[in-house]
Amino acid sequence: MEESLLLRLSVQVLVIIGILATDIAAQTSNAFWAVPLSLLGGAWSWRMRRRPNIGAKFLIAMGMILALVLFIGQLARFAQDSRMLLTELLIQLQVLHSFDLPRRKDLGYSMVIGLILIGVAATLSQTMLFGVFLLLFLAVALPVLVLDYRSRLGLITQSIQSLGVSRKQIRQVGRQWIITLALVVGLGMVVFAVLPRLPGYQIRNLPVSANIDVQGQFNQANVTNPGYVSGQGAGPGGDGVNGELGEVRFSPDFYYGFGSEINQNLRGSLTPKEILRVRSQAPGFWRVMAFDQYTGQGWRMSRNEAAEILQRPAWSYRFVVPHQNPLGNTKEVIQTYTVVSEFSNLIPNLAQAQEVFFPTQEIAYDAEGGLRAPLTLPEGLTYSVISQVPIRDRTRLGQASTTYSKAIRAAYLQVPTAIAPQLQAQAEALLAKAETPRTNPYEQVLFLTQALKQGYSIQPELPPLQPGEDLATTFLAAQGGYPDHFSTVLTLMVRSLGIPARLVTGLGTGEFNPFTGLYIVKNTDAYALTEVFFPGQGWFTFDPIPGHELYPASIEVDQTFTVLQQFWNWVAGWLPSPVTGAFASVFAFLDQAWRWFLGLFSEGIGGVLQGSLVVLGVVVLAWLLWLSGRGLVYRQRLAKLPPMERLYQEVLDWLAMQGFPKRPSQTPWEYLATLESQPTPPRVQLTLQAALREITRAYLAWRYGQQMANLPKLYRTWRQVKRRNLRQWR
Repeated sequence: MEESLLLRLSVQVLVIIGILATDIAAQTSNAFWAVPLSLLGGAWSWRMRRRPNIGAKFLIAMGMILALVLFIGQLARFAQDSRMLLTELLIQLQVLHSFDLPRRKDLGYSMVIGLILIGVAATLSQTMLFGVFLLLFLAVALPVLVLDYRSRLGLITQSIQSLGVSRKQIRQVGRQWIITLALVVGLGMVVFAVLPRLPGYQIRNLPVSANIDVQGQFNQANVTNPGYVSGQGAGPGGDGVNGELGEVRFSPDFYYGFGSEINQNLRGSLTPKEILRVRSQAPGFWRVMAFDQYTGQGWRMSRNEAAEILQRPAWSYRFVVPHQNPLGNTKEVIQTYTVVSEFSNLIPNLAQAQEVFFPTQEIAYDAEGGLRAPLTLPEGLTYSVISQVPIRDRTRLGQASTTYSKAIRAAYLQVPTAIAPQLQAQAEALLAKAETPRTNPYEQVLFLTQALKQGYSIQPELPPLQPGEDLATTFLAAQGGYPDHFSTVLTLMVRSLGIPARLVTGLGTGEFNPFTGLYIVKNTDAYALTEVFFPGQGWFTFDPIPGHELYPASIEVDQTFTVLQQFWNWVAGWLPSPVTGAFASVFAFLDQAWRWFLGLFSEGIGGVLQGSLVVLGVVVLAWLLWLSGRGLVYRQRLAKLPPMERLYQEVLDWLAMQGFPKRPSQTPWEYLATLESQPTPPRVQLTLQAALREITRAYLAWRYGQQMANLPKLYRTWRQVKRRNLRQWR
């Protein structure tokens, strides 16, 4: 029976923190009933701890069986993410368990449940608020472990007063608790920073919201963007212009580029607002939709009506997405998206989605590779996507064929005849500036992308286009325009050279939060890119917008040590350039060495053997360095001692290495008597005992009588003893 009231209360607090953390992370309300009942159960079990409680135990067992039956029924009825169902089952069992806690091991079960709940909250949490609960959990867990250990030793404590300690001792314990908590948190942060970020989601039961029943027939051609408030939508407010696509007003909360037809003559700016939280194995451009037909001041999807409806089985949320074009080298990347604020009915994803886990019975897949849902994506919606992301191999792309199918040529080479000669001439003029001729499409597109970045500028004050004016020619004449205008001009220039291209809109990677592992994506991260087709390889994006990289981050970016890299970027901002340059050189060398080492294991048996020898050599070298460092620290510690104490400490350390350590409670003479009682070979017994007696006597005379001994003689005596073979003395 467990009599420690403090331990019981601390464990209850630990479990309550776990319940609250899962509630906040998953936006549930289990705490409203679980916390009061758990406290009631803890009070009742304490009051009834000395009684058999047979009836209560029977009711608790029946309740646990009922909770299991309900869990199995929910699991069979809903094919959603099972983590919350398991969490609810665990909370129900814990509440029932709290009514019967007579023994310490039962409290141990509750501690484990609290740990599991905080772990589940860590996987569900998408905000920094989880860090508060984690710190609270650690703060309570440390005294719980101490109280549990005292209970195992039989030191029963029912209250603070029964400890029999003074206020000064309580303050001392409090300081020790704060120091220990700080050390644990600090060590945890160091481990968190250097821990490799290896790809997750190795299973296919991916996070997805509960099933959504959509009323009415799904019109797969419908694209809904809440931002269009007049002309092509409904609702009040917004900024707009009257252009080729008619009068269009647009809300400052939504990006204009998500619609079956977009007007790039719009002006204004977006009010920053978080819209998505993304957990992904790799960063990327969260693609939303693409356009094939240029209208003069915008783009439209000419084959919007050809969108195909995809259906999933009733027992699974998995949709299989067909691929229209063969792909080259790809890498699987798994993503999970959580909608933070209302979004259009378009489904963001990394390029070349292969499987989609979505909570509606139907979704649509359009001719440009975009995905759309039968409803606007509501706040709180979660879905997952598995994409086969094309690998950007510059050599392979440079060698790609220039023979395009009839369908590709018909859809992605259209340029208005009035502006085609001017665009082609400008593209060829830019390519002529290259130091070496650009002979293949990939290198030509890459060079044009860079040329637009460097030769043209963003002009936020550019006046709206008048009816009949062309966006591309105006851009060239004004030497710039709005950010998305760069992508439009690049797309048309590429097309004028006979290379298939289209405009694609989506969301940038966003800001990575190293504590939650999520990419925080805002509406201001939305922009347009150019997608170019390479036969046998797929579609690849290019970003001509000044201030952006040539193409978005993708699977080529190593995420293994993301947190450590971000921490270094923060530190580097405070250091002088020469210092950061020196560190950058060191990091580059380490990176090359690491890649070389990993490459050995892909070279067959010989490479594996070389890699194994390298590992063995590094381990031996590290061991030698550790021994050398330990010896150096030991010598430095001895150097700070007085000469006589230094000699005596050397003797104690050497004897401890032989297996005869001195206990702190022993006096020097008691320790010597213990050594003399040990069986030793006759030929070393007299020499060793005489040397130890002489050194002990000299040490005590110095320590308590301030009498200096003949140190050189003592050192010579001790060295002679050590040089003999004393291993047999043991």
